[in-house]
Amino acid sequence: MSETGKTVTVFDRIWSFFASVRLSVVVLVLLALTSIIGTLIPQNQPAMFYHQNYSEFFIRLLDLFHLFDMYHSWWFRFLILVLAMNLTVCSLERLPRTLDLVRKKPKQDVNRFKTAKNAREFTVNGSSADRRDAFAALVGKTFARPEVVENDRGFVLFSERGRYSRLGVYVVHASVLFLILGSLLGSLFGFEGFVNIPEGATVEEITLRNSQEKRPLGFKVRCDDFELTKYDNGAPKEYRSDLTIIEDGREVLKERIIVNDPLHYRGIRFFQSTYGSVPGRNLTLSFTSRSSGMAYEKKVTQDEPVELEEGLGTFVLKGFLHSWPFMGQDLGECYVGLLIQGENEPVEVVLPLHFARFDKMRKGDVSVEIVDYDTSYYTGLQVNRDPGVVLVYLGFILMIAGCYIAFFMAHQSLCVEVSETGDDTCRVRVSGTANKNRMGMGVIVKKIVSRLENA
Repeated sequence: MSETGKTVTVFDRIWSFFASVRLSVVVLVLLALTSIIGTLIPQNQPAMFYHQNYSEFFIRLLDLFHLFDMYHSWWFRFLILVLAMNLTVCSLERLPRTLDLVRKKPKQDVNRFKTAKNAREFTVNGSSADRRDAFAALVGKTFARPEVVENDRGFVLFSERGRYSRLGVYVVHASVLFLILGSLLGSLFGFEGFVNIPEGATVEEITLRNSQEKRPLGFKVRCDDFELTKYDNGAPKEYRSDLTIIEDGREVLKERIIVNDPLHYRGIRFFQSTYGSVPGRNLTLSFTSRSSGMAYEKKVTQDEPVELEEGLGTFVLKGFLHSWPFMGQDLGECYVGLLIQGENEPVEVVLPLHFARFDKMRKGDVSVEIVDYDTSYYTGLQVNRDPGVVLVYLGFILMIAGCYIAFFMAHQSLCVEVSETGDDTCRVRVSGTANKNRMGMGVIVKKIVSRLENA
């Protein structure tokens, strides 16, 4: 066999493999089984959850097969891809025959309708010539514009509609492919995360929901204001955030968001998800000189330097953290600042909210203690990007259209045969065929007969 022959043979075998209905059944069964596993094993939970509920060996086994996030695993994507290829090849395998049926006009032959079980006959007065135009107009109005074929005994009306309804199943197939492609794009290039932004603060990264990893946005988001309204009983009624997008040092977008009304920017959506309160940017600190024993209270605002008495240096409040590890323990919420003294390296000062005198353990000329602080709200945003969402929406639209075509439309043909009997009457035979819903075609024949009898 020639080299070309080998190539053709391999291609034919691959084509036959993906055109197999058996492959469709196997892939669908595997997807169903994996979906059951994904339901039984909670997905994308914190590591602590799995260590509390499963043994170490079981955790390693599940992690080996990516069963903690299986819908983003390589093997699940592979199954989806095989299903898409199988569906594509099966459609291409059968599409030419369907197109032939759609393109070719049915043969205008009364013999096609001889065995129709819905056929009905009746007689009318007058000649066939007197009835031709009236019958043709009525069939065109009730069913579809007919073709008139005259013969030596009278005439025959041939009419059809819904020829393109045979393509409905392929519209459904296309919708599934769009859904698969959209989901794969979202899985490969999309993300879902969250971020909490205090009033007046700016962030440029979010925390991914699946892995708790940080992901840069490529721009900054600032919360200018947060507004909360409550019912008389104190329950939250509505909360909204005023956000500003900052890119390359410029404010490029300002928008107020509420629940179910997100902000869109560069394919990323910011949803109002939750809210809470945090210590604010203004607080009162006490600075104690170790040499004189004097304590000085000062109002401090984040990022604004404060000069200390006795030449103790300059203090700058840098920000607020929700947790701070110290000797294996979490000190919880705390402020962090810098103490700058002359030419020396700035000293980081940690001020836990629940351990007021924590800084006294630090060696130096001055110790710092929190006296008071204000509180402010933060806005909790759900952040996601799904580049395949347009394809998914298009897939749903095509699926609805395809299902309507496939289930509620049919390729129907109608034959009205009018033959003169010789005593100034005509015998009329009405029959129809359909590729599906033959009972519905019978109802149509009955309706047309009723109207022709009264024409």
